[in-house]
Amino acid sequence: MTDQEAGETAPFDLAAMRMHYRAEGLYEADLADTPVEQFAHWFQQAAAEAHLFEPNAMVVSTADAQGRPSSRTVLLKAFDEQGFVFYTNYGSRKARDLAENPHVSLLFPWHPMARQVIVQGTAHRTGRDETAAYFRTRPHGSQLGAWASAQSTVIATRDIVDTQYAELAARYPEGEQVPVPPHWGGFRVVPHTVEFWQGRENRLHDRLRYTTRPDGTWHVERLSP
Repeated sequence: MTDQEAGETAPFDLAAMRMHYRAEGLYEADLADTPVEQFAHWFQQAAAEAHLFEPNAMVVSTADAQGRPSSRTVLLKAFDEQGFVFYTNYGSRKARDLAENPHVSLLFPWHPMARQVIVQGTAHRTGRDETAAYFRTRPHGSQLGAWASAQSTVIATRDIVDTQYAELAARYPEGEQVPVPPHWGGFRVVPHTVEFWQGRENRLHDRLRYTTRPDGTWHVERLSP
């Protein structure tokens, strides 16, 4: 590749693109007793104080039985001491991966705050009652969308999805209850480790990680940046 061709494909000097992160640190004494409590504190700051766009957006990384990884952005829909919950089509690639290999990583990339949260754990399907309760909170169009799309499958044209959606909209008009799809539901990620990453000056970031002990309590350890 010539220098001119390289310039055409990479118009930005990526090596020079960098931000100088905040000076405030993250210290062990500042952490909550559990990672979920600490996550709730940071999430409140991201949503209500920093007003980040979709602070519940997270990168979900899975791997199939052969260890081939894949990642995608999904919205977190609930969290508590039992884990972090998201919903999907059980025929999607992520769900197929989790059926073969339940180990999963969640990444919350709160870049404007120079923060990240990384959750590593095991995914389990939510119960149908819990799934149905959440499904009823979705907008009518999103409920129809869960039926209209066979997520992750190859389709010839966009018209296929649009036609399926239109047929469903005629069958279940606004105000009429849409049944919960049997192929759609939630996953709860039970955390084994949760890392809180705070950007610092000179790339000497603070990284504090909660790790589960055999008795179910949490141990906090500091990682080198």
